[in-house]
Amino acid sequence: MSRPIVAVVGRPNVGKSTLFNVLAGERISIVQDTPGVTRDRIYADCTWLNYNYTLIDTGGIEPDSQDVILKQMREQAQIAIETADVILFLTDVRQGLVDADSKVADLLRKSGKPVVLVVNKVDSFEKFMPDVYEFYNLGIGDPVPISAASRLGIGDMLDVVTSYFQNPDLGEEEDERPRIAIVGKPNVGKSSIVNHMVGENRVIVSDVAGTTRDAIDTTVKYHKKEYVLIDTAGLRRKSKIKEEIERYSIIRAVTAVERADVVLMVIDAAEGISEQDAKIAGIAHERGKGILIVVNKWDLVEKNDKTIKEQTNRIREVLSFLPYAEILFISAETGQRTGKLFEYVDMILANQSMRVATGVLNEIMAEAVAMQQPPSDKGKRLKLYYITQVGVKPPTFVIFVNDKELMHFSYTRYIENKIREAFGFKGTSLKFIIRERKEK
Repeated sequence: MSRPIVAVVGRPNVGKSTLFNVLAGERISIVQDTPGVTRDRIYADCTWLNYNYTLIDTGGIEPDSQDVILKQMREQAQIAIETADVILFLTDVRQGLVDADSKVADLLRKSGKPVVLVVNKVDSFEKFMPDVYEFYNLGIGDPVPISAASRLGIGDMLDVVTSYFQNPDLGEEEDERPRIAIVGKPNVGKSSIVNHMVGENRVIVSDVAGTTRDAIDTTVKYHKKEYVLIDTAGLRRKSKIKEEIERYSIIRAVTAVERADVVLMVIDAAEGISEQDAKIAGIAHERGKGILIVVNKWDLVEKNDKTIKEQTNRIREVLSFLPYAEILFISAETGQRTGKLFEYVDMILANQSMRVATGVLNEIMAEAVAMQQPPSDKGKRLKLYYITQVGVKPPTFVIFVNDKELMHFSYTRYIENKIREAFGFKGTSLKFIIRERKEK
């Protein structure tokens, strides 16, 4: 059974993100006193008693605003309302009932979905209860008083929410779906790429740098197979970080890479590759993730017969530690080659899970040793006894040798290159563990 979806909806600054973080049990949403800080929907899988459900945090709804971001937030909230099974309508006891609340209530009534009216910031029930009764005027049911910041009344609220679920979703299954993180600096077109892969405007796309401030999970189907796309906030160089918001975004990118199987490293074709890109690619490489370098906005580059070669060489130079990563030149704007994204992702996923028989590996190693003698030090020569694959994601190999100290990094790289020559392993790093085995 699929999890019920609960959307947290309300006008800006009523405490949606704080409540979301309390329910999700970790700091997922950005909490800041600037209206419109949570610009995109954020998802989290939550549990209450025997119930598993998915929580969506929406941007604050400002029903009449013409501001481009607020207008798109309203559209995002509308999508969240449409996909939700239950709506948590959050209001603020301290600001009291305002006109915007009534307009949000009208919007929710039209949805025909079950709505749980929640009055937040009730830090003292004795003091604020008379003010809570005012919210009956919305005509949307009994108001449930809570304080997200002080964690008061949360259990009562969840009891009401879960009463609308069909039946408890007992026993959670392991999520086997491949996860793809889309990372890169602001304005390289990550959101447009996600929209191409999803086929609907799921992520806010606007020319304001740093529009997508949070990592957002989107489920997408391609050839009957499900994938989870993790769209991350744009990464900026530290010197440009003026707000704490940007700091959260960088942490997010790292956690998105941690959660992903494959990382799409998006680079702006006009700007070229930067140090910042190299740092994130380095994190993905260290964590053993599959990597695809996506050069976007290729339509904006003036080209001759050498352009692709020059761009490729420059990327290979800066990302010299990623010789195995594939490079794909696309334009999310025109749709040029975006259809190949899933083909590449599937190839990388297959390579990440590839297993090579021990006998074949030892043949490759024996041939490599015959072609290039292992290094020696002070008269003692390195001997390689045996190699075997012990894991996948990334493919991990153990090499047994007579002396670990003699197994120089460059010789490990040489063995790796020989394995890659035989099996490709494009798009994925390979991990080598060197073990000592005493001579008999």
